[in-house]
Amino acid sequence: MAAIIFCNCYSSLAASKWVNPRIPTKGTSLLRTQKSSSWLNRQLLPKCTSQKHVQCHLQDGQKGRSFSLKECAVSIVLAAGLITGMPSLDWSPNAYAASPALPDLSVLISGPPIKDPGVLLRNALPINNKAVREVQKPLEDITESLKIAGVKALDSVERNVRQASRALKQGKTLIISGLAETKKDHGVELLDKLEVGMDELQQIVEDRDRDAVAPKQKELLQYVGDVEEDMVDGFPYEVPEEYRSLPLLKGRAAVDMKVKVKDNPNLDECVFHIVLDGYNAPVTAGNFVDLVQRHFYDGMEIQRADGFVVQTGDPEGPAQGFIDPSTEKTRTIPLEIMVNGEKAPFYGATLEELGLYKAQTKLPFNAFGTMAMARDEFENDSASSQVFWLLKESELTPSNANILDGRYAVFGYVTENQDFLADLKVGDVIESIQVVSGLDKLVNPSYKIAG
Repeated sequence: MAAIIFCNCYSSLAASKWVNPRIPTKGTSLLRTQKSSSWLNRQLLPKCTSQKHVQCHLQDGQKGRSFSLKECAVSIVLAAGLITGMPSLDWSPNAYAASPALPDLSVLISGPPIKDPGVLLRNALPINNKAVREVQKPLEDITESLKIAGVKALDSVERNVRQASRALKQGKTLIISGLAETKKDHGVELLDKLEVGMDELQQIVEDRDRDAVAPKQKELLQYVGDVEEDMVDGFPYEVPEEYRSLPLLKGRAAVDMKVKVKDNPNLDECVFHIVLDGYNAPVTAGNFVDLVQRHFYDGMEIQRADGFVVQTGDPEGPAQGFIDPSTEKTRTIPLEIMVNGEKAPFYGATLEELGLYKAQTKLPFNAFGTMAMARDEFENDSASSQVFWLLKESELTPSNANILDGRYAVFGYVTENQDFLADLKVGDVIESIQVVSGLDKLVNPSYKIAG
């Protein structure tokens, strides 16, 4: 029966209009886990590739694992509810909403989807400086140039570098004028380093040293991203009054999540670097950082890993979220979605419910390792502590046009070692999550008030 439902969903995606595949659940919802002995409610985890070794301890060599079409279809169906528990196999005739949830594909997909988490994070910054974007884009295009086989790629890379260098020279004054006054000196220093780095990259290309291109590109894009962050002057909007007393992340922070992998001959442990975006999800990111500071996730197991998502955050006991010791009640946060063109996020409603079918989210489910909050399917403001990472695209979740955007609150991306998420499995242990930068951006931290 599950396969039949999956085929129906697939055929609806090929039609001119998409419909919302509402998967009936028994008092549960997408991605928030339900404590149950049923095998359908098991939580699953990711897989790691042998090409990334930074802070990931591999044993011998490792071999990539592929999923069969049947496994993919089943995992998509089981994960389509992405929150509290797994969908029931008791499919009803009302499994689909009557009104379309998404517009035509031609409206949603305006070009190749951006899947790089670094690019997504740079583009999501609340700035409007064309000059710096004209430096950023050709440097990012180097990634595509490197897909060309052999040293021929370097001819394309050289064009990218020249374009970026020309844009920096011509636009440097405009870039400096866009820096926040309190950060101008730092921004100018970064621009000087960027200029030097551009010359070094040009020399790398002239030396035909293909292997040295990607590391230098990464370094230069880090400078660009830091310059862009120096353009943000304070926090760009006011959080609604009803949420201002919650922990808020007014800016960006980064955390390192160290996971101990069990029963895997190829992988012992791995550290995932995650950037949390409080500019576009201050309530959601603030809630997570506050829980991290409480060591809420330390020692917690991965609770779901089905090849579609990795999920954790369901504490032991009957509670499905964080119990605030000051109230002895579950602390919940509202659904929080930032849309391109808006100055502040929408709260408490999905974009479908708001009628914003053509809207594009600022933090889309495009990247492998997109991080979001789990919640009850029919309770928008029920998220508490359960989080998940999206692993891959499917017929239901293609980048730039998927049914998760606008329904679940994305608040960060795994930017280092994200490929290893796919090697995690249920029962692997989060040894620790530590804030490594941006803790000063956390406002109203509850962990300082109560234990």
